[in-house]
Amino acid sequence: MLLSLSFAFGQQADKPKIYNEEANPKIDIANAVKKASTDKKHVLLQIGGNWCAWCMMFDKLTKENQEIKDYLANNYEIVHVNYSPKNKNEETLASLKHPERFGFPVFVILNGKGEVIHTQNSAYLESKETQGHDPKVVLEFLQGWSYKALDPASYIKK
Repeated sequence: MLLSLSFAFGQQADKPKIYNEEANPKIDIANAVKKASTDKKHVLLQIGGNWCAWCMMFDKLTKENQEIKDYLANNYEIVHVNYSPKNKNEETLASLKHPERFGFPVFVILNGKGEVIHTQNSAYLESKETQGHDPKVVLEFLQGWSYKALDPASYIKK
């Protein structure tokens, strides 16, 4: 019994902690918006928790798929917003028009003024073929909501 308990706790300790239950998302989001505005990027809020297997799978995809990783680095400021029994960040989610209604993970894109420009249900980024989030669909989602994609100047023919 003691061995199985220590094994279970050991497994929990080994899991990555990408969502900080103690973080103040208002401050993190404000800092990201400021940086995004300066760098002509958008802010991608990844809302979920360390308890969420789909949240962990998405985060892993964004770190291991080089094309997605590079695209995110060049086009987005990323903030992980925690949702867990310990800290639901209800005030922040209310200010974002309750994206949790779509389940987790859920993604919210903010412009350089901090305004919500899109909320994405992650189920639409999944694929039966990949048994998870489809890298091609994820990249298309990110490209479609990038600063450049929404900048009218990018549509002016020269």
